[in-house]
Amino acid sequence: TAPAPPKAVEKNDYAQAENWLCRPGRQDACAVDLTTTVIAADGTLTREEWKADPEAPIDCFYVYPTVSLDPTPNSDMIAGLEERSVIQQQFARFGSVCRVYAPLYRQITLPALRAGLSGKPMAVDYALGYNDVLEAWNYYLKKDNKGRGVVFIGHSQGSMVLTQLIKNEIEGKPIQSQILSALILGSRVQIPIGKDVGGTFKQMPLCRKPGETGCIVTFASFRSTVPPPENSRFGKGQPGTEAACNNPAALDGGSGALNAYLSSRSRPGAESYSWVTPRKEIQTPFVRVPGLLSARCVSNSNGSYLEVTVQADPKDPRTDDIPGDVVIGGKIQADWGLHLIDVGLTMGNLIDVVRQQSRTYLGGKKK
Repeated sequence: TAPAPPKAVEKNDYAQAENWLCRPGRQDACAVDLTTTVIAADGTLTREEWKADPEAPIDCFYVYPTVSLDPTPNSDMIAGLEERSVIQQQFARFGSVCRVYAPLYRQITLPALRAGLSGKPMAVDYALGYNDVLEAWNYYLKKDNKGRGVVFIGHSQGSMVLTQLIKNEIEGKPIQSQILSALILGSRVQIPIGKDVGGTFKQMPLCRKPGETGCIVTFASFRSTVPPPENSRFGKGQPGTEAACNNPAALDGGSGALNAYLSSRSRPGAESYSWVTPRKEIQTPFVRVPGLLSARCVSNSNGSYLEVTVQADPKDPRTDDIPGDVVIGGKIQADWGLHLIDVGLTMGNLIDVVRQQSRTYLGGKKK
């Protein structure tokens, strides 16, 4: 999209409570219903409750993806339903393992993204959202951190903002020793071919074993039945590099079972997806489908990506598929893969990764 002309922009004051979607100890966007229906292969439904840990020993700092529906090129600082919804889908559940921090920021909006894709770009201020997140991060460090370990979490546009923040403000600086990991999801992190460090990040490697800290988890997900096409938006390498991929379900390589937390509805406002036959209405906002999904990192001529396999059994009453594709005009957009549900597909696995990293980090501090 076309860059906006330079202009004086007022900085956000992150001492103001309304400039945060989530902070510890508040009734805010992270204080939401995360109750889950667990759907067994035999069609049995059980209810799984959830609660945050107010005494969590580490912090999570989250930057959300492109969700704003504001008609302007950059969003305003008023939290809409879309910002609150993505917190429920992608971040609030981490409150079981960390204190949660999620700033509002003046991101590039969905209307601006769509305008760019249609060849009619808006005048976007690319620096605005990054500078907001930088202000929020600096405020957090000054007022809240107090030497605690931190996990960065981002998706899509949020991942791109966090990538820039890590490169500019974290790597090679004292604060790097407090970073347990960065979950840079639904984005393109470049690494030298066959290496785990270098490229986008000069010092932070890919996480390759449970409990490893100071490292990166990154991937873009695609169905095994709909791999990235030549025009894929994710998974592409550059000369001498490849798109990094490590599987939260098997950091050391190979395939692993996904512990997914998926929306019970195929899209906002719709009735619940048909998860079992005969159909049963799901009353909770989320579902789990143990044993249905697995994933592994795959490389081919069109990129490196997290290949997600639905291990369907047509003989059992549970669904043989999951919703989550980008669909326009009734047609699946293969170049986007499963971008919409990158985080939900791996949510339980990512929380396990963070929990193990927290134990390692705290054990090291005690020594």
